[in-house]
Amino acid sequence: MDHESVPAYGLWSLVIVNSAVFILFAFSFFKPKTPRDWRSFGAFSSFLVALFAEMYGFPLTIYLLSGWLQTRFPEVNWFSHDAGHLLEEIFGWRTNPHFGPFHILSFIFIGAGFMLISAGWKLLYAAQRAGQLATSGVYAYVRHPQYIGFVLVMFGFLLQWPTVLTLAMFPVLVAMYVHLAREEEREALKHFGDDYRRYMARTPGYFPRFTALRSKGEQR
Repeated sequence: MDHESVPAYGLWSLVIVNSAVFILFAFSFFKPKTPRDWRSFGAFSSFLVALFAEMYGFPLTIYLLSGWLQTRFPEVNWFSHDAGHLLEEIFGWRTNPHFGPFHILSFIFIGAGFMLISAGWKLLYAAQRAGQLATSGVYAYVRHPQYIGFVLVMFGFLLQWPTVLTLAMFPVLVAMYVHLAREEEREALKHFGDDYRRYMARTPGYFPRFTALRSKGEQR
């Protein structure tokens, strides 16, 4: 059977299964405890549900763009599963989108994001139990590695399967994570005072300094 003839949508059981798998996977890395943790995790989970609802349930983005897509690319069956990988299809990767450049790049972002979330949580949990600041490991490069991790995972999924809804959600969620990060910093300043001010002065919030990365590499 031709892969493009296989029903691509209306598979709501796959929406539920994939959403549950990735949400539980993220939960195992992040382990939310505080109300702020649950807000950030809940926002990330809503992004995943919206993504998989379009990936396997109802292709809202394809319907909205169907006129333009069919006019520009009449040879593509836009209601097949493969066509949901819009970037691969639009830029001409028509053999197997799962091995296309955007799909491969998406896995790099998703993997890096989950690694940051995991590494950040382990260090933060140990520091909290000791009543100390987390300033080693990934926290030596950026102050908010876990929020950066969530953004990287979401961006990776956008590369893999862009939708109108998740594209609209993405900047809103990024802004929410920035707001949550500022809340955390206000609390850390109250609790740790000058120690946290010195940490803020030497460690960027979201983008590591190239000199820090280079010096770390030279030490190895």
